[in-house]
Amino acid sequence: MASSMNSSLFRYVRVLWTILALLMACSLSTCGGAPESDLITRLPGQPDVDFRQYSGYVTVDVDHGRALFYYFVEAEHDSQEKPLILWLNGGPGCSSVAGGAFTELGPFFPNGYADGLVKNQHSWNKVANLLFLESPAGVGWSYSNTTSDYLSATDDSTARDNMMFLLNWFEKFPEYKSREFFLTGESYAGHYIPQLAQLVLKYNENPTRGFSFNLIGVALGNPLIRLRVDAAAVYTYMWSHGMISDKTYKAITRTCDFTQFELTGGIPEECNEHMSAAYDEQGPFINDYDVFLDVCLPGVAEQELRLKKKITRRSLGVDVCIVLEMETYLNKPEVQKALHANTTNLNHSYKQCSSSDVLHYSLSNYTLDILPTIGELIRHDLRILVYSGDADQVVPFIGTRTNINDLAKSLKLKPTVDYTAWYHQKQVAGWTKSYGNLTFATVRAAAHMVPYSQPARALTLFTSFVTGKPLVKPVD
Repeated sequence: MASSMNSSLFRYVRVLWTILALLMACSLSTCGGAPESDLITRLPGQPDVDFRQYSGYVTVDVDHGRALFYYFVEAEHDSQEKPLILWLNGGPGCSSVAGGAFTELGPFFPNGYADGLVKNQHSWNKVANLLFLESPAGVGWSYSNTTSDYLSATDDSTARDNMMFLLNWFEKFPEYKSREFFLTGESYAGHYIPQLAQLVLKYNENPTRGFSFNLIGVALGNPLIRLRVDAAAVYTYMWSHGMISDKTYKAITRTCDFTQFELTGGIPEECNEHMSAAYDEQGPFINDYDVFLDVCLPGVAEQELRLKKKITRRSLGVDVCIVLEMETYLNKPEVQKALHANTTNLNHSYKQCSSSDVLHYSLSNYTLDILPTIGELIRHDLRILVYSGDADQVVPFIGTRTNINDLAKSLKLKPTVDYTAWYHQKQVAGWTKSYGNLTFATVRAAAHMVPYSQPARALTLFTSFVTGKPLVKPVD
């Protein structure tokens, strides 16, 4: 009897240990569905972290041999409880891996020697799981075996590829299918994200993959929405910040009809001359993406890198040479191997933004009015955040605020939060106004790439967005 009981107890303990071993293996590898082949063991020079990283390719068109590269970072803590964020940079033609992941909101930045990484203390993976996508093919390490794909990229084709990427990526990572999902990005992602959100909503009406996207919201940073409004705002911004003369600004407002603004030969010659004069008056040593930062001098910085010197240049606390450092780091063979990247052996070096020799994007897409698309997302009760760094000259907050005001008027939205300051650590971080699910916010002293120049304020803004909590109000 005792022997029988001991035998039963032994079998029970053995089964229990087997289950525990499996659970431990699941927590360390792929039981949730995440592909072991895409798991990043360690990036060269990477600080120790407790979260996992994945990267690799997802095929979006088998016939053309077209595949998009992604980099995925789990949340720093309790990743299974955090939402999933897709981040896209703009351009069109700029990499979300080089931009968003390694110079803005990802967990690591290149060190000043470009031979290792430092931890980003304000990474957005503190509050979410982050998915960065290089899109369309021809951007970063994303590729196609069909040359014509590089010559015919449009907003429509990009949205379709991004949608196919998501569907196939969720097959790789099925544990995220029901997770709260947010679409985010900046600049020309003001086109990419709303059009992708449209396709997601359309798919959800008749899901074909056995799941529906749990899409909660959309966030757009310094987004191109209406070229005719955003382009006009550039020169108003330049004049209001003392960078061009009264004479030139008046000449631009007189000769440039931005309501008819076309990039494909539709700009009158006289208007072109005055716009060129504006940039002559501004001078060559202004960073259009942040008019208050100094510029990086690449010739000097590249020479220092060759001499293995630290090249970090700081202006207002910001490393203005980070792009050069990042490109140098990501071009290292050992880094690409660790990332499972460049498997096609590109015939050009890795760049943050693809040159026109690689990717030809249709200029006519720039003039598309995205405001009605954002309006459609609002009618679907999605949470919408549109934010602007107020030091950006490329897509100034002046135009973005006009776009949001026009949208609210067209939809007859009533303010739920009147225009007011919002705060980070008891200091004014920007100004904001809300219309129910639609929120507009500025970020004080922030660049076109808000998380790059104001990382702490950007994280506060992002945390408010994903949690659905209001921005911090002043403290008495």
